[in-house]
Amino acid sequence: MKRYILIFSLLALTSCLKKNKTAVDTIVKNATIYAVDKAFSTATAMAISDGKIVAIGSDEDITNKFESENTIEAKGKFIYPGLIDAHCHYYGFGLSLQEVDLRGTKSMEDVVKRIQDFQKVKKSNFIVGNGWDQNDWKVKEFPSKAILDTYFADIPVVLNRVDGHAIIANSKALALAGITKDTKAVGGQIEIKNGEPTGILIDNPMELVFKIIPKPTRTTQIAALLDAEKVMFDYGLTTVNDAGLDPDVINLIDSLQKAKAMKLNVYAMITANQKNIDSYLKKGIYKTDNLDVRSFKMYGDGALGSRGACLHKPYSDMPNQYGALLSPISELRSIAQQIANSDFQLNTHAIGDSANTVLLKIYKEALTGKKDRRWKIEHAQVLREQDFDYFKSGIIPSVQPTHATSDMYWAGDRLGKDRLKNAYAYKKLLQKAGIIALGTDFPVEEVNPMLTFHAAVARKDSKGYPKGGFQTENALTREETLKGMTIWAAYSNFEEKEKGSLEVGKWADFVIFDKDIMKIVESEILEMKPSNTYLKGVKVK
Repeated sequence: MKRYILIFSLLALTSCLKKNKTAVDTIVKNATIYAVDKAFSTATAMAISDGKIVAIGSDEDITNKFESENTIEAKGKFIYPGLIDAHCHYYGFGLSLQEVDLRGTKSMEDVVKRIQDFQKVKKSNFIVGNGWDQNDWKVKEFPSKAILDTYFADIPVVLNRVDGHAIIANSKALALAGITKDTKAVGGQIEIKNGEPTGILIDNPMELVFKIIPKPTRTTQIAALLDAEKVMFDYGLTTVNDAGLDPDVINLIDSLQKAKAMKLNVYAMITANQKNIDSYLKKGIYKTDNLDVRSFKMYGDGALGSRGACLHKPYSDMPNQYGALLSPISELRSIAQQIANSDFQLNTHAIGDSANTVLLKIYKEALTGKKDRRWKIEHAQVLREQDFDYFKSGIIPSVQPTHATSDMYWAGDRLGKDRLKNAYAYKKLLQKAGIIALGTDFPVEEVNPMLTFHAAVARKDSKGYPKGGFQTENALTREETLKGMTIWAAYSNFEEKEKGSLEVGKWADFVIFDKDIMKIVESEILEMKPSNTYLKGVKVK
């Protein structure tokens, strides 16, 4: 009889315990979870409902308090917050997937071969390509249109340099754009040799050519956004900051997200022309669970690789070249002041030390008396020693670690030894600003965030060069790097209360890796790719 009473009591207790458990959508257990909270703590389990984390702790804590029909048995794998790319060109990357991919080409002959292979499949009557970089070629000078004219005399060809600040166009495209040796170039350059355009255009004059490129159809735009989304999830990216979008594309993203056709989180920086500024300042900030439209993207100067970055002193390898600001200082100041008088954030491309000086002074002036505005300098690539202190006042550096490891082969030629010391100075920027947001600038660089992680901590490229690392005094620790790709990036977007760490009340955006990127040997980082990606608690990869 006692035995039956004992069994009955145990059954009653089990039933009671089960009854007291809270039902949730998903339980994750048997993991090493890096919460990336203030204490940088770890846990082994978490409970998720309605796309958000409702509890995080030990396996025992979670399984005793919660039950679910969907349990993710992590089998000892490693979980991190969903990765954020703080500066990229998501839509542009998607479009590039519909165009000729020129990344990794080694010569203009290689470029021609890529175009020919593309034409066999697409048969386009207006060829657009992306990603060439003469610094990777044996002959490191800008190419000319001659070889394009030889093979594509009757088809316009426009090929974007990897940094997006220079193009090579053939004679057919130049003619359609009305570009001759007499065409004026303001805020950039139309290269002329032997009295004729070479086909190279740098910065602002590129717009003359862009105007004649057929606009993508709605079908192409949608394909671009959805094709790019697959790549993001494959690499563990759950939020992307698209650095410069027009309203038409922002509205398309919003409509696709509302129709549940697109899930990726997008922090959209609106292209800062006067029409867009007038329109959005009137509308105000727009925010949904997946889309955040609260910032403008302004351009200060061009890129270092094309010698368009604006420097205080001439380029070391071209004594008469200083680069250029892309707009008059008065115009940059006017835009900054308009945005400072609103609730919007301003994020400005500044690469050269002169451009950084100008923009940091404008920021300081516009933000006087205003608190917690989180304006960003995108790239912050080359600075004078005295300008680092501007970042103490709440200005956030948004940088791309792979730029350092891509540019290190030739950056010293452009800048000289002394200026190079304060270039790609991520640790120094972090020490001044207190936080640093990390991205890739893809498709300028590769999408893979593990390349970002490796470049930040090792200061080496994907080939492990240089052996001792490039200017390692500016390497970041692994903890700093992970924060820069998660919680600090979220903070820079005013989104730290909803993402960037795995804490109660935040979205369950997370990635699962087979190995611990915080502890594996340096060379293994490059081999890592998430086994799974979850967005708002739902598996998307």
